Amino acid sequence: MFRRSLLAIAVLAVFSCNFETKKISSEEVLELESRTLNWKEVDEYPAFENCQNETELRAARECFEREVAENIYAYLSKQQPVVTESIDDTLYLYLEINSSGRPEIDSVQIDSTLNNQLPELRLWLNQSIDSLPKIYPASKRGVPVSTVFKMPIVIKAE
Repeated sequence: MFRRSLLAIAVLAVFSCNFETKKISSEEVLELESRTLNWKEVDEYPAFENCQNETELRAARECFEREVAENIYAYLSKQQPVVTESIDDTLYLYLEINSSGRPEIDSVQIDSTLNNQLPELRLWLNQSIDSLPKIYPASKRGVPVSTVFKMPIVIKAE
């Protein structure tokens, strides 16, 4: 019996682990976490006042894009362009909402024919974006971040 007890103690002594702890700085934790985060995804999309109630990401994005589109179309409909032939074309607007919530056109893909027919179109787009109501920026882990949206804008004129 004594031998078994001695053998058990010897086995425990051999197989017992000696754990060492290593102190990790907050900078190392932040760097490790930054590498594992998907920075192309946000936790919250930019929002207008009436879209802030949306809790689901998809619904929040749709609400934001719908509001932007409605504002742009309302602004463009007030313009009185004179065209020589009917237009039914789509342009692509790349809209950036910076980390302070300020909207800015990143770029616009406009067909040359559309650009020739409506030379003031870029100016009107800039003015429509400047007239948007207050935007709350997107956030990632509670930190405001910049986001860019690709938005199709259908232009029809007769």
